[in-house]
Amino acid sequence: MGGWIDQFPDNFLWSNATIIIKGMVPYGVVSAEEIDRVCEKLAGRQGEAEAWWEEWTGMGRAVEARALEAVAEGRQRTAGALFLRAAHYYYTGERFMLPGDEKKKLSEKSFACFHAGLRLRYPQIEFVEIPYENASLPALFFPAVDTSKPAPTVVVFNGMDNCKEMSIVFAGTEFSQRGFNTLCVDGPGQGEMRRLRDVPARYDFEVAGTAAYDYAVTRPEVDPARVVVMGYSFGGYYTGRVAAFEKRYAACVAMSALHWDLAAWQQSILDRARAAPKSIAQSNFQFQWVVGADTPEEAIEIARKFTLKDVAKDITQPFLVTHGANDRLVPVAAAHLLYEAVGAKNKTIKIFTGDEGGAEHCSIDHRPTGIDYIADWIEANV
Repeated sequence: MGGWIDQFPDNFLWSNATIIIKGMVPYGVVSAEEIDRVCEKLAGRQGEAEAWWEEWTGMGRAVEARALEAVAEGRQRTAGALFLRAAHYYYTGERFMLPGDEKKKLSEKSFACFHAGLRLRYPQIEFVEIPYENASLPALFFPAVDTSKPAPTVVVFNGMDNCKEMSIVFAGTEFSQRGFNTLCVDGPGQGEMRRLRDVPARYDFEVAGTAAYDYAVTRPEVDPARVVVMGYSFGGYYTGRVAAFEKRYAACVAMSALHWDLAAWQQSILDRARAAPKSIAQSNFQFQWVVGADTPEEAIEIARKFTLKDVAKDITQPFLVTHGANDRLVPVAAAHLLYEAVGAKNKTIKIFTGDEGGAEHCSIDHRPTGIDYIADWIEANV
């Protein structure tokens, strides 16, 4: 396996986080050369916890400064590209910061750059707030290229460490060209909702899924009979939960299954974090923070509720699960378990191999391969 995937051969924690940002290279919102420079500096600092955010935020500040210069000189599109790169570097740096004021400040800076960049580079994207209980969910709406008639729409929910601003680029740009609208949502525990609004995750995610559907169908661009719910990574759980309870969705896509026994997985992460912290893919505090638990042990108890074991049979819409054959976060067996448990008669499982690309978690090693397959499937089934 080459250095593109395993940037830090003896440090899976950092390698996994690095391949996530590398996965955005095909979309022009990060620079392979800038990533390489950061990684060169990090290579000699792997024993320093603070090195991760110092180096990534250092690159973020340098690129943001160039963005501000471009704005002052009237080079708006160049500024937008630079803001998007800075945003991704800040967001990557924030990943391993302990929850607290500094983490929130860095998140605020990241989202400010994301939003400035999207507005300058993708003016067709609309920033919206979806009514949700007594508050709202922040979301981005990317219309289909042809808006002359109501079109199929994909509602996208993120993974645990991603945000709608990433999803709208790697999914929304392709879906728009295919004639789909895209509504990317930060649900409870995700992106802006967790980082800026302090709303933790919830296992009964169908509440957010229903809110997203109710909003989507108010838009004249949306065909209410052809709304698809899609999630990736942790979103592979969320999207299944939504489809099981919200039958108005026309189809469901899980871009990677989640662990069938999430509590056992989190217990193994906790055990390995104590014994060999570089061998795991997430920090020892991340899941605890995402679900709003006070202790690791409480987080594991909460994780017991995050399962599709008893509800997958209620997913009756056309269903697709994709997974990487070399997924080192979620074993490929989880995708087969999910596929077998889903109640839909029309269901598809796609396992990407190393030869075709997309074999890592959520096809992060070759994301266009995964998104193209999903888009083809939606065209054929919705």
